[in-house]
Amino acid sequence: MNPKRRNRLLIIALLVAGVGTAVALALVALQENVNLFYSPTEVARGAVPKGQTFRVGGLVREGSVRRAGQGLTVSFDVTDGPHSVTVDYTGILPDLFREGQGIVAQGRLNPDGRFTADQVLAKHDENYMPPEVADALIKAEQEGALANPHSPQ
Repeated sequence: MNPKRRNRLLIIALLVAGVGTAVALALVALQENVNLFYSPTEVARGAVPKGQTFRVGGLVREGSVRRAGQGLTVSFDVTDGPHSVTVDYTGILPDLFREGQGIVAQGRLNPDGRFTADQVLAKHDENYMPPEVADALIKAEQEGALANPHSPQ
């Protein structure tokens, strides 16, 4: 083989290997940063990834907010109607956080079924609800109507 042709082939092979490595590293980084959204019903069914960060959202159940003394630790239940998930959070809650409010929490599920949040987001006004939360509430309402065909609609 001609030395000039061999050098070109080596350069092309190195470029392909470099691009392949860069694409593989980008895909691994993107996969680690994906935070999927799950409703409380999906969490109750066990459809969430074990040991991975994800988001859960719904309405803060009335009367469920519990604060641990004077600290920043708070527990509350997030519900989509038929099911709820207990969320534990240590930090400053958003100003718009309150009972009956739509929220999205990001964190991990503990082995005991409690969700430990790293971040809590609240809707920004009374007319807005995160699309994932709205879709989960509508889906839960429809499933509830299908599960109980004798209930008034």
